[in-house]
Amino acid sequence: MRATTMIPMNARALRWTLGLLLCLGNGMAALGISARIKDIAMISGVRDNQLVGYGLVAGINGDGDKNPIYTLQAIANLLQRQGINVPAATLSSKNVAAVMVTADFPAFKKPGSRIDITVSSLGDAKTLQGGVLLQTPLLGVDGEIYAVAQGPLSIGGFAAGTDGGGGASVQKNHPTVGQIVGGALVEREIPMEVLRDNALELMLREPDFTSAARLALVINGVFTNSATALDSTTVRVRLPENMEGSTVDFIARLEALEVSADNPARIIINERTGTIVATSRIRIAACAVSHGNLTITVASTLDVSQPAPLAQQGETVVTPRTETSADEEKAGLIPLPEMPTIEKVANALNSLGVTPRDMMSIFQAMKQAGALQAELILR
Repeated sequence: MRATTMIPMNARALRWTLGLLLCLGNGMAALGISARIKDIAMISGVRDNQLVGYGLVAGINGDGDKNPIYTLQAIANLLQRQGINVPAATLSSKNVAAVMVTADFPAFKKPGSRIDITVSSLGDAKTLQGGVLLQTPLLGVDGEIYAVAQGPLSIGGFAAGTDGGGGASVQKNHPTVGQIVGGALVEREIPMEVLRDNALELMLREPDFTSAARLALVINGVFTNSATALDSTTVRVRLPENMEGSTVDFIARLEALEVSADNPARIIINERTGTIVATSRIRIAACAVSHGNLTITVASTLDVSQPAPLAQQGETVVTPRTETSADEEKAGLIPLPEMPTIEKVANALNSLGVTPRDMMSIFQAMKQAGALQAELILR
């Protein structure tokens, strides 16, 4: 009997199949990637709102809630609104499930338009398959009703099987969560204020002082002296006098302008998935890297000792024996010159024959040595 345990001391021995994603810059790397204003910024005051409501899903074929008090009380309240007074304790909820309904309310949605909703089980129902959401009011954070939801659910999966010992079951996706496309009817509009004192504010999705300054510069190149960068996030834009009364046209022209947003030197390392993402601005100062592998092998062997033939006394004895060996590949100290671009960094590391997991360790060591000129983020 022989058992062997391999203990890798270097990431190469793990043989991970990992991905290295490099966000390489182009000819405008010094200025960043050119993008429309509408893609990198949003208008202050124009935002989504969250809605939530409590409701019932009916029509579940015997897989509903197991009679929790809140489901029974909700059914009793529903029947009472229909003119039927029935004590909650006398009801059964095996075909009904209590659910929470959530939705994102986009800006400028008018009464009569529809929005998508998500329905999730609140109790112990096995599935919502085949169920119909009964009329459910959706409330905002202020407690006011802004939409009403209703309709048949689409869960994109199923759950089937038998109960009891030895029963078999099969499940696909999450049968206790469903969606209704266009399942909520908007009843009230959420007011949005775009202009304040004849000006609007643009908010960068990724705050950066350089990007804010460039954004104001680009806008002033088209609408003279109209934009001012207030901080790393906000750029205030005044409505030109010749466009008063044409707010929509002004915003459309503003969003179509292109600006080169600045992106910092940053390396994101996710060791769980083996992913490395690096921006085009990382730099590595001159340094030397030694790369090699060390694998320790521990082998356990059981030796059997038996008494000699025709021996008067004795017994069979099993004794363990352990062998340990180490194998280390030869590796030299490889000098790396100063590398000004991510392409050269990638080529230099690839020339060492390292795996992405090895690169993670090398990047961390370079950062500790002060050679890596970039922010290192570990996930």
